Amino acid sequence: MLYNLLQSTESWLDELGLFSIFQVLYQIHFRAFIAVVFSFALVLVFGKRTIRWLVKQKIGDAPEFYHDDLNEMMAAKRATPTMGGLLICGSMLVTMLLFADLTEQYVWLALAVLVWLAVLGGVDDWLKLTSARREAGSREGLYAWEKLLFQLGIGLIVGVYLFRHGFGQEIRHVLTLPFQRTYHPETFQIEPGVIVLGAIPFVLIAVLLVAGTSNAVNLTDGMDGLAPGTLLVASFAMMVLCYVAGQVDAARTLMYPHIDGAEELMVVTGAMAGACLGFLWFNCAPAQVFMGDTGSLPLGGLLAYIAVAIRQEIAFIVIGGVFFMEMASVMIQVGWFKHTGGKRVFRCAPIHHHFQLGGWSEQQVVTRFWVIAVACAMVALVSLKLR
Repeated sequence: MLYNLLQSTESWLDELGLFSIFQVLYQIHFRAFIAVVFSFALVLVFGKRTIRWLVKQKIGDAPEFYHDDLNEMMAAKRATPTMGGLLICGSMLVTMLLFADLTEQYVWLALAVLVWLAVLGGVDDWLKLTSARREAGSREGLYAWEKLLFQLGIGLIVGVYLFRHGFGQEIRHVLTLPFQRTYHPETFQIEPGVIVLGAIPFVLIAVLLVAGTSNAVNLTDGMDGLAPGTLLVASFAMMVLCYVAGQVDAARTLMYPHIDGAEELMVVTGAMAGACLGFLWFNCAPAQVFMGDTGSLPLGGLLAYIAVAIRQEIAFIVIGGVFFMEMASVMIQVGWFKHTGGKRVFRCAPIHHHFQLGGWSEQQVVTRFWVIAVACAMVALVSLKLR
């Protein structure tokens, strides 16, 4: 909004001699990093009062696991307020509205994904975690198929829109693979062997990635500081990829698809990074609040949407290595349990609990998973030059 307001008042400000003060808003790098600072500040300012409100509403966590030792370890977390995703998503929403270019359709689609999945997660948290509703005999949250239906729905909207938005421009539909040049650096023609996706595979990838990442981040949110810390790393890494995709010279130098307008998604990733950094202030051990589905579902889905928009799905899977490792551990555990009639691969899934039951403290698990997240991001970013 401030960017668009500057555009409409540029001549008036110039007459007053004030334009030189505000022209910095034309620089996407400035708006991206001010989004980090502003979103971070919003979370810190409203954090305590939000936590007090959640406590007043009796929206607390009540973890139950099939492993008795884990139930004992997690007992201290009972009644810790959750649904803290309201704080994250609220600060992101305000920051994006203030600092992003609101004429850019990529920004509006990002807002739609954020709000859609935040409402979905909020409804689930409210039904599942409000003690008054539990005592009245209400069901424990949304059914799994209901959540999945809405996750697949927003993924379908994202996929169809992005494909149609790039209709007639093959470069917007390529599958960017590691170590492969997308196009020739001189002729800008798509290289032989590069996969150009049709409508069905393009939309299918978008649907699966948005829904899958949304659930993967949700599974990661099981220890103090684990989800916001890994999301923080992923946000900054995706900010770099958004810059590459949105800048003509950078995209051509690295031979990646140039997506006009994608640089505005740097503001989105900046807002996410700042909100996650601020949330860590309250979510570090011992956590004062958890993000819940209200935070994990929209943040995961939003990152996946950005990856599809800038044609960096494979790089994103590497960047989000921790999220997908957590999801894979659950799928392996459940599949093997059913196949063998009760045997398990891990002590407990998601895999962070496997290490906790193996003797690592919660802080050790979280810190080491942060290290893995940083390493995954570095691998993905280094691979930009290996083509």
